[in-house]
Amino acid sequence: MKPLLRFSALTLLLGSALAASLANSQAANTAASTPKPLEWTNPLVPQRADPQVSLQADGNYYLAATVPKYDYLELRRASTISGLSTAEPKIVWHRHAAGPMSGYIWAPELHRINNKWYIYFAGGQAPSGWNIHMYVLENAAQDPFTDSWVEKGEIKMNWESFTLDATTFESRGTRYLVWAQSPRNKGGTDIYIAKMDTPWSISGTQVMISHPEFPWELRGGVRVNEGPSALVKSNRIFITYSASATDANYCLGMVTASADSDLLDPKSWSKSTEPVLKTNPATSQYGPGHNSFTTSPDGKTDILVYHTRNYEKIKGNPLDNCDRATRAQVIHWKPDGTPDFGVPVADGPYDGTK
Repeated sequence: MKPLLRFSALTLLLGSALAASLANSQAANTAASTPKPLEWTNPLVPQRADPQVSLQADGNYYLAATVPKYDYLELRRASTISGLSTAEPKIVWHRHAAGPMSGYIWAPELHRINNKWYIYFAGGQAPSGWNIHMYVLENAAQDPFTDSWVEKGEIKMNWESFTLDATTFESRGTRYLVWAQSPRNKGGTDIYIAKMDTPWSISGTQVMISHPEFPWELRGGVRVNEGPSALVKSNRIFITYSASATDANYCLGMVTASADSDLLDPKSWSKSTEPVLKTNPATSQYGPGHNSFTTSPDGKTDILVYHTRNYEKIKGNPLDNCDRATRAQVIHWKPDGTPDFGVPVADGPYDGTK
């Protein structure tokens, strides 16, 4: 081979090797910069309380949560949990100027039922804001970000009283509503369940499945069980709920029933005698509560989403403090098939192993 040809061949070989090296380096950098499905940074979104994250059939995670001024409903979506941190919020509804749904707007949840979207939320009535009941919005479009939301009205319970934090789940082909409500002629709130005949109404008798009874449910001078969320797993229904005042005393309790049992029989439900998630000073997380459940994209890993503050002392009324932030962590499972929520993880990068 002539010297010139040898030089050209060597140049081509070196160029190819360099190109391959650059391509491999770029691929490595891309892989390193792309979060894995179980990697994110906590908090996911600051100043968003009562978070509900759901993985929908379009492959996106949707986040609905209470906003600081309690005056509108927004949604966020992303292909990963990590992506919710930077997702652009879409405001889908504003509270009314007067009358029902003109006061505090709390704890929205997005659900896909019978090929339609529904948002459940608690709405108060000005000027006091405390005449609070549950309401439903419906959207028949494929994309819930379209401006097609229709008010379906109030969910009428068996009696009229302070009502909030409704969620819904399906078991054995039957859809149920679970929510918090003040019992007749008493203060505070209990957890109730009833069958649903439409996505915006219950049928039959509502049944109480939890009421504040343990000292950890009564802290802060309140009698509160609220914010229920259902996890259906291994032929069991786990319903978590929040208890005590909404400061550092706030914590998660849980009731459990067999999916084969009559879910409208209070005797079907057993209650954990201790909180399943509570304040943890070692990780600087205070008042964990009002959670929801979702999964990894492949459905193999269960994930707990909840809010906490990263400091203990609150000045003034906790309702005026907007520092509750949305967080998430992987759920581990005990040998007996019950969830182990662990402790609220510290702020910062999270890799799904804690």
